[in-house]
Amino acid sequence: MPNYRVFSSALALVATAALPACAGHGATPALGVPGQATAGVAKVRRHEPPHPPRKTHTVTAGDRGRAIAAGWRQIAAPAPFGSAGADTPLLMTDGTVMIHVASSPGWFSLAPDSQGNYVRGKWTQAASMSSSYGPLYFSSAVLPDGKLIVNGGEYNFGSQVETTLGAIYDPPKNAWTNVSPPSGWSTIGDATSAVLANGTYMLADCCSASEALFNESTMTWTATGTGKADANSEEGWTLLPSGDLLTADVFNAPNSERYHPSSGAWSSAGSLPANLTQGDEMGPQVLRSDGSVFVAGANSNTAFYNVATGAWSAGPQFPSVASGQLDIADGPATLIPNGSVLMAASPGVYNTPAYFLKLNGAKFKTIGGPPNAPNDSSYNVRLLLLPTGQVLETDGSNDVEIYSPRTPPLGGLAPTIASVPTTIARGNTYTLKGVHLSGYSQGNAYGDDAQMATNYPLVRITTSTGRVIYARTHGFSSMAVASPSTVSTKFDVPSSAVTGAATLVVIANGIASSPVSVTIQ
Repeated sequence: MPNYRVFSSALALVATAALPACAGHGATPALGVPGQATAGVAKVRRHEPPHPPRKTHTVTAGDRGRAIAAGWRQIAAPAPFGSAGADTPLLMTDGTVMIHVASSPGWFSLAPDSQGNYVRGKWTQAASMSSSYGPLYFSSAVLPDGKLIVNGGEYNFGSQVETTLGAIYDPPKNAWTNVSPPSGWSTIGDATSAVLANGTYMLADCCSASEALFNESTMTWTATGTGKADANSEEGWTLLPSGDLLTADVFNAPNSERYHPSSGAWSSAGSLPANLTQGDEMGPQVLRSDGSVFVAGANSNTAFYNVATGAWSAGPQFPSVASGQLDIADGPATLIPNGSVLMAASPGVYNTPAYFLKLNGAKFKTIGGPPNAPNDSSYNVRLLLLPTGQVLETDGSNDVEIYSPRTPPLGGLAPTIASVPTTIARGNTYTLKGVHLSGYSQGNAYGDDAQMATNYPLVRITTSTGRVIYARTHGFSSMAVASPSTVSTKFDVPSSAVTGAATLVVIANGIASSPVSVTIQ
């Protein structure tokens, strides 16, 4: 990441020295010895470019045809993002997708058409954040009440500042409210975040070992995370079925750690079988439906963490291609409903082109990418699992694509409805109870820079005429993954819903339950 920030040797405080001038794209910083956090040894950190790679390839009709053959479709409506391009997307609980306009306060919403088709969807401009807040590479999450929270930013309006600004979005009001940082924090930057199983949002400081828990009712923070072995920089957090968070350390590689919500403390989760870092970067971590966490390296290495035994094992090596050894030095991954992990990789740190891989079991398969892949590096790609089981892709351009997997969801992973009213009225709110409403995984991963988890229930209603509507969900009683417990969600029947016979399903991570017949009044 061009630009460097110096960390204290203890990696608990941000150094007060001024930042050096920006280095060139892909430049290699002078690093300390990987894995050492010895007193008196300073660390340096490189920063991701403040824009996508320079475009060197003109997309042709042939490129688009090959992408279509591989399962990609460009959203039909012209993208409204302008020269800034489409940044991080998040799935809202009413089935819309909020997409940030890179390095700006702006947001747009994508709604599927009346048949639930996102490729034929409609763009709507959403409310903007404060005019002083235009982040790039930031923390984000959808909360149990259906609101969207955003914190920090490695850049603000293109300036590398590790901002502490933040905001929370209320969808029914279409309004943002500013969020103050935790007390004493001078940086948040591109730090990671996660919503814990109990629904509490946890945020990291990019530039120290500090973390904090957010109390939305009071808009205040409580410190947590004692015993962290290194700074949070460049690390991703994976929510485990136990409720713990797992992270593979970057500045203390190849060590890994687990955060325990019950104590608010970190402990060692053992050593990875190899160092997965390169250029002080790390790839995404994804909890898979088989109970293992796949960790993608910023070099050729990958690893698996067995949740049941706590043991690490080596994963497959990334392929080597004509342009070099593939890796994910910052980049996305998504657990698609068939159990495969879809990811974007590229050769080296911040280089082009991007290759799209699927991890099936323990083997990689290269698939055709979207049309703009020759101009992309893994770091500027985002992947978001949709309620249809498709994957939405952004890359900092106006070419927003949707990938459709060609195999059905794995059996046994669908949420189950235990109870729901079978007569529902427009404009009213109801409670649905069931099992696996939060799915088996957070679904989407990147690490620091972007979080787009989808481990929460959506309610989709299809009328007898085939019209599809999403009933906004909120008030999740739990966001635990792979949990056998019965949990509940509230859902609001839209006032615009068509009356009469319909079917209702609940969806978690792109997998729908069996339908329940309902009558809309």
